Amino acid sequence: MEETVNSPATGPTPTGAAPYRAIDRLREAMAAGFGTGVSPLALGMALMDWSAHLAAAPGKRLQLADKAAREAAALLTHAAALAADPAAEPVIRPGPQDRRFAAAAWQNPPFSLWAQGFLLARQWWQEATRDVPGVDPHRENLLSAMVQQWLDMASPANLPFTNPEVITRTLETAGLSQWVGMRNWAEDMARLAAGKPPVGTERFRVGQEVAASPGKVVYRNHLIELIQYAPAPDTDTVLAEPVLLVPAWIMKYYILDLSPENSLVRHLVRAGHTVFCISWRNPTAEDRDLTLEDYRSLGVMAAVDAISAILPGRGIHAAGYCLGGTLLAIAAAAMGGARDDRLASISLLAAQTDFAEPGELGLFIDHDQLNSLEGAMRQRGYLTAEQMLGAFRFLRSNDLVWSRMVRAYLMGEREPMTDILAWSSDSTRMPYRMQGEYLRRFYLENALAGDRLLADGRPVALRNIRAPVFAVGTEEDYVAPWRSVYRLHCLSDAELTFVLGDRDHLAGIILDPTGPGHHRIATRGRDGTCLPSDDWLHAAALREGCWWPAWTDWLARHSAAERVAPPAMGAAAAGYPVLEDAPGSYVRQR
Repeated sequence: MEETVNSPATGPTPTGAAPYRAIDRLREAMAAGFGTGVSPLALGMALMDWSAHLAAAPGKRLQLADKAAREAAALLTHAAALAADPAAEPVIRPGPQDRRFAAAAWQNPPFSLWAQGFLLARQWWQEATRDVPGVDPHRENLLSAMVQQWLDMASPANLPFTNPEVITRTLETAGLSQWVGMRNWAEDMARLAAGKPPVGTERFRVGQEVAASPGKVVYRNHLIELIQYAPAPDTDTVLAEPVLLVPAWIMKYYILDLSPENSLVRHLVRAGHTVFCISWRNPTAEDRDLTLEDYRSLGVMAAVDAISAILPGRGIHAAGYCLGGTLLAIAAAAMGGARDDRLASISLLAAQTDFAEPGELGLFIDHDQLNSLEGAMRQRGYLTAEQMLGAFRFLRSNDLVWSRMVRAYLMGEREPMTDILAWSSDSTRMPYRMQGEYLRRFYLENALAGDRLLADGRPVALRNIRAPVFAVGTEEDYVAPWRSVYRLHCLSDAELTFVLGDRDHLAGIILDPTGPGHHRIATRGRDGTCLPSDDWLHAAALREGCWWPAWTDWLARHSAAERVAPPAMGAAAAGYPVLEDAPGSYVRQR
C-alpha cells in the first residue's frame, strides 16, 4: 500500500506523488503572484460552459437578438423624442442603489443618451449571461459578475470626456481640479508602494479617537488578548452576567469600539454590562499552521475560561460578529455537547451557520479558485488583507472603487475619511492552514450545518446549543445574506429571537443608535418551529429605530434580577493580572 503524507490544505497525498505535486505548487505560486482574486482557469471554464450552451440554444439566441433590436429601436425613438421635448421619459432608469447618473447634468443630451445606451447594454448582457439552458449555476454567476465588472469599467461615468460632472468641474476650476486629481493619484500610489494607510487615517488613532473605551488587558496567549472594560462613570451596580464580544479574525477588533457615538462596547457598558472583548493577534508566516480548532480553543474557549476565573459562578452572554459569530456558534455547540453550561446566552450578529447560500462571496469559492488561493497563501504562509479586500471591492466596485476614483482623480475631491474607512484600511492577515480549512469546510462542504465539523475530536451539532439565541441579519448584506443567517431556525431547537435590520453588513450592525432606521423582530420558542423566511418576514413586528436597545433589553431579561457591584479589573490571585491598558498590543501589530 502506498504511503501518504498530510498537506494542511488538501489532506493526504501519496509520498511518491509529492515531487510532482511540488512542481504543480510552484506553478500555482507563480500564477498567484499575477492573480486578481478570480482564478483564470475558473473564469475560462465559465466562459466555455456559457458559450457552448449558448451555441446549442437557438431559442435563447433569437431572444437576445430580438431584445437587442427592440432596445436599439427604443433608444433611437428616445433620441428623436428629445429633439421635440428635452424632458422626454427615458427608456431605462438605473437601479435604486446606482447613483452614477443621479446628477442633473446627466439628464441632458448627449450625456443622457450615453447613460441610456450604457444601461441598456448592461441590461442586455445581464440577460445574455443568465438563464442559458444547461450552464452550471456557479459558473453562470461568476461569468455574469465578471461581465458586469468589465462593463462598469467602461461606464461613461468613469471617463473624463463623457462625464458631465467632470467636465463642469474642470471648466469651473480652469483645469485646477485635474491637477489636484493627478496629485491625489500620485500621493495614493506613493502611499501604496510604501505600505502606508490612505490619506486621512491619521485622524483616527487607535486608543485615542477609536478603540478608546477605557479598560485593561487581563489575559494574553499566542492568539488573543482579552480586554476587560471599565464600568461607566458613577456606576454603582451592574448586571451580574458579563458580556463577551467575539469579533471576526479577519478584522481588527475595534470595529466593535469605533467612535463614541457608534461604539457597541460603549453602548453595552452604559447599559450596565461588564464587557470583555477578544483582540486577535495579527498572524505572520510563523503562524501558517494555526488551525480553525486553534482559533476555537485558544480564542473563544480561552476567553471563556479567563472570564470564568475572573468572575466565577456567573453565566456569560457571548456575542459574535461576522465570522466571530460563526466561531462562537461552533464553540457554543461543542460546549452544549459537553454539558458545559457557562454561556447564559448567545448573540450572533450577521453571522452564518449554514453556508448553502453564501451570498455573493460564493463567486470566489469553488475547488479551482480555492486551489489558486491556497497557492498564493502557501508561498507567504498567510492570506493578505489586500487579497481579502479585493473580493469585497469586486462585489461593490461602483461604490468602493470607481465612484471614489472619479471623485478623487478626475474631479480632485477626496472622499472624507471616516472611522469605518480608517478601520477597514487597518489590515489583518489570515493563517494559511486555518483560512484554507475555513473556506473548504464551510463554503465548499457546509460542514457546520451538516454536523461534519469536529471540536475536541467530537462532531459539532448546532442542535446541542441550549442557551437562548439572539440572531441579527441585515436587509442589504451581501457577505452574510439575511436568509442564510435566518437558516439557524432550522438547525437549532433553542429559543431564538431573530432581528432583521436595515442597511448592510457593516452599517446595519455598527451604527448610531439614535439615528433613523427600522428593524423587524420576532421570537421563536423551544417548539422547534421553522417558518420559511418569507413567512417570517410578513409575520415579524416592524419597529422604528435601531435594534441595539432591543438587544440590551433582551440581555437584561436573560440576566439575574439582582445587580451586583462592578467587579475589579482582572483577578491576579486567579492568575489573570492586569497586563496593560486597553486597547493592548495585538491591535497595533502591522
